[in-house]
Amino acid sequence: MPGKVLGGRYEVQDKIGTGGMATVFRGRDSVLGRTVAIKTMLPQYAADPSFAARFKQEAQAAAALQSPYIVSVYDWGKDGDTYYIIMEYLRGTDLKSGIRKHGALDCKKVAQIGSQIAQALSVAHKHDIIHRDIKPQNIMVQPDGNIKVMDFGIARAKNSHLTQDNSVLGTAHYVSPEQTQGKALGPTTDIYSLGIVMYESATGQVPFQGDDAITVALKQVNEQPKPPSQLNPSIDPSLEAIILKCMQKDPAARFQTADELNRALRDYLAGRLSAVAGATAATTALMGAAVTNKLEPGQGATAVGPRIQRENRYRPQSATEKAAELEAEREKKHKRRKTLGIVAVIVALIAAAGIAYAVLNSGTKTYSVPNLAGMTQDEAEAAIEKDGHFKVGTVSPQYDDTVQEGYVIDQNPNQGSELAEGSKIDFTVSKGPQPAATVTVPDLTNMTPEEAEAALAQVNLKGKAGNSKTSDTIEVGKVCDQDVPANSNAKAGDTITYYLSSGAEEVSVPNVVGDSETTATATLKENGLEVKVVYDNSDTVDSGYVVRSSPSSGEKVAKGTTVTITVSTGPADKRIEVPYVVGETYAEAKSELESAGFYVSLSSGSSASGTVTYQSITTKAEKGTTITLTTASSGGDSDEGGSGSDGGTGGGTDSGSTSTTSTR
Repeated sequence: MPGKVLGGRYEVQDKIGTGGMATVFRGRDSVLGRTVAIKTMLPQYAADPSFAARFKQEAQAAAALQSPYIVSVYDWGKDGDTYYIIMEYLRGTDLKSGIRKHGALDCKKVAQIGSQIAQALSVAHKHDIIHRDIKPQNIMVQPDGNIKVMDFGIARAKNSHLTQDNSVLGTAHYVSPEQTQGKALGPTTDIYSLGIVMYESATGQVPFQGDDAITVALKQVNEQPKPPSQLNPSIDPSLEAIILKCMQKDPAARFQTADELNRALRDYLAGRLSAVAGATAATTALMGAAVTNKLEPGQGATAVGPRIQRENRYRPQSATEKAAELEAEREKKHKRRKTLGIVAVIVALIAAAGIAYAVLNSGTKTYSVPNLAGMTQDEAEAAIEKDGHFKVGTVSPQYDDTVQEGYVIDQNPNQGSELAEGSKIDFTVSKGPQPAATVTVPDLTNMTPEEAEAALAQVNLKGKAGNSKTSDTIEVGKVCDQDVPANSNAKAGDTITYYLSSGAEEVSVPNVVGDSETTATATLKENGLEVKVVYDNSDTVDSGYVVRSSPSSGEKVAKGTTVTITVSTGPADKRIEVPYVVGETYAEAKSELESAGFYVSLSSGSSASGTVTYQSITTKAEKGTTITLTTASSGGDSDEGGSGSDGGTGGGTDSGSTSTTSTR
């Protein structure tokens, strides 16, 4: 395969991996000039007729998934007997290798990875695609710490007519119970597998192990996992609760959507422990007596029983104790922020005492404050006013990068607090992320794709390569245009599409041979070509008309290329200079003229032994022309001609006629 070009543009380079269904090569896209990953299906699958249809459907589905946390699929096709998929080339290492090298990850890092995977799954699930093989080997950790979910190759669309819904796919250590049992699958299948990925990330090992895949798969169905905290005591109880809720045997007991799971993880990362209180029921079911779901007001962490302290060994602070301590500190800070001064405190205490007195003496009932986390504003107001126990207090909008716009961020009092009937409950609603800053779009002209991406990243913009464009001035593979003009304003986080040059536009040289100089020049310029005119003699083409062009007619050239046309100046002048022989002997003159290509004749009355006194042509003549010479006799022989008594030259000049005899 290395060296082969697929689809006329993808050059296969070195092999970077082999799986159960395909081999992956590094390659180069010759059109866009970028490095890509090329996945080629193994021959035994490519030969299966049903595979071709399934391959096409799945490649199209994967290409439709657009997320910063999903490996992009650029193209797919068939070249001969080879089916291939062109994907984004990633640098980094898979999560499995990272866990093997570094062991258990920090709780915050586990939650960040889980949140990004959940966001990737949310995109897929909204396209009715279930991944079915979520595992650390399919999670690529990039150099910047973010992840990409790979290998939707065995994913199935829920509406697919080309596969059975009960297909058992995936790896035994991460497969859901319903996959093992061949049951119908939905989004909660991927959530279960993600729970195991987070479990392994937090503890350094998978929850179920066995000698073979069947043994492990059966444990997925029949056995409960050890709580992660038994393997890694430093795990936060709230994160443990989220993980174990994902791993419930009953799909209905898990988080029902990837968005719901992502919100819980984001709340955990933001320190809103009350927001994950719902996950503690799952922890209780799995940990039994070691876990309770008793929550103090404002605390969503699972309370874990104290661990046995071994003799003569220091017992470190448990995760629960640490969480409680952090929560207590947050509560103190919260109270300090709300204190406006000693007078306000005294007033508040007096008011509180009055309310307590009134309650005790009037028989007013108290009720538990509902949990508003994860609700929209309308849902929160309805929950407060449900049963008529409470009233809606102040609703405060606030920007939040982790909570979707329109959803509750916080509430006061916290859920679980006891309030008198008729009390008001305040809550804060997310306005979504803080508006992005305005940045200046850089000029990407003449940059490589890598240089363009780096220039955009420097000002917090994202880059995207569009279709290539022709350019007369920019070399192939470099940026020749961008959808947002350079030096204009954009919002941080916006995507700028740039276009790479495919070279100058090509045109065919028109046939202008036989046209006049004026017509030929106009025709060439109309086709986007420059013109250079040279002139030459021609025996066949009239003066002023084109004899030939270079490049020749029909040749493909770049627009703007200069075409040289040769214009006829008519037949060439074939005359040459005639040697001047007057004064030479006739023999010398005759030899010189014949050597130059002329015929020689002697005028009547001239002597061949005389000296030339006259020649009929002294300028130019064509070769083969007869030159007539007149001589004067050196011996005065009247028969050969000579000087007359009147001093004239011989040849009968006074008789009015001269006869000549050719000597060639």
